[in-house]
Amino acid sequence: MNTTRPATDAWRRLAEGNERFVGDRPEHPRQDAHRRAALAEGQAPVAAVLGCSDSRVAAEVLFDQGLGDLFVIRNAGQIASASALASIEYAVAVLGVSLVVVLAHDRCGAVQAAIDAEQPDAPLLPPLIEAHIDRIRPAVRAASSTDAFAVGESHLEATVADLLAQSELLAAAVADGSVDVVGANYRLAEGRVERRFAVGDGR
Repeated sequence: MNTTRPATDAWRRLAEGNERFVGDRPEHPRQDAHRRAALAEGQAPVAAVLGCSDSRVAAEVLFDQGLGDLFVIRNAGQIASASALASIEYAVAVLGVSLVVVLAHDRCGAVQAAIDAEQPDAPLLPPLIEAHIDRIRPAVRAASSTDAFAVGESHLEATVADLLAQSELLAAAVADGSVDVVGANYRLAEGRVERRFAVGDGR
């Protein structure tokens, strides 16, 4: 009898899929016409993933998952925006996911833009881009560094903290043990997802 928690099982499934991807032996599971038809009436993803819009960071590919397996939210720099929060709350409250993954990555253009924006001679960015990048700039100051990896780590921690601070629903689900939030970092060249920390009973 399986006594592990759903969030633990979900992370194991993603980690195993990433190992297949890293080893260049993906299975591309659950991507056929039968699966497509079976999902037409509803979905039951195992995890929600808040990731970056970067074209190199497609969660379904790097975790080797199929249609209906992941509820994915993406924006530049995986910001805890209002739309991202609402989408995560939907995944938790309506779809019943037990795992939320915040997926950062190295060489992130949004992180580098935030670093560059902190420089005294930084050129002005278009207003909407400037407003978006402003959400990452506190991580530059917190990291006290212009090293993109250090800033990315700081921003990852801040994003998870923001999600829990801004969403009473998510915070309550973590508190009662029904949901874990994992902060992870994806290495572009190696293809590996590194679990950096977790909040919840599965930590």
